[in-house]
Amino acid sequence: MVHVDETRWFLAQLKPNSAQIANRNLQRQGFETFLPRERTTHTQRGRFISRLSPLFPGYIFVSVDPRQGLWRAIRSTQGVTRLVSFGAEPAVVPPTLVAQLKSHCGPDGEMLPPDEFRTGDQVRLAIGPFSGFLAEIDRIEPERRVWVLMDIIGRQTRVAVRPDQLRRA
Repeated sequence: MVHVDETRWFLAQLKPNSAQIANRNLQRQGFETFLPRERTTHTQRGRFISRLSPLFPGYIFVSVDPRQGLWRAIRSTQGVTRLVSFGAEPAVVPPTLVAQLKSHCGPDGEMLPPDEFRTGDQVRLAIGPFSGFLAEIDRIEPERRVWVLMDIIGRQTRVAVRPDQLRRA
């Protein structure tokens, strides 16, 4: 009889600002985890700080074989509040969703920039002083510079950015 791998992905809710603690402790217990992160820019004391932030703040994906019943070990892990459930049993995350997310991430879980943008695409700036601003791609130059149109103080303004600074809106 062939033994099929019964490992499934679940979603654990985290305590505030505990993503790294929970990730480290779950991995120490032998669980496979997935914490997709994106590079964002924040202001701190008037300076722009770029850092990796969770794509889904407050949540982490955990791979478990449900036949082993390790729910208590996950729930009691430092940094974890609970497993997301619908009813009495933890909800299974579709494996295609996790696979798709992983395909857009590097080995460290950092979201990679999209492979290709096109003129007219709506984008959001993720890094730099205009972080969070919506823009429209105006022109893409061969040397990987992207010109975007942004609404700044009520005027359409062209700004040059690198493709890795953009995310699809």
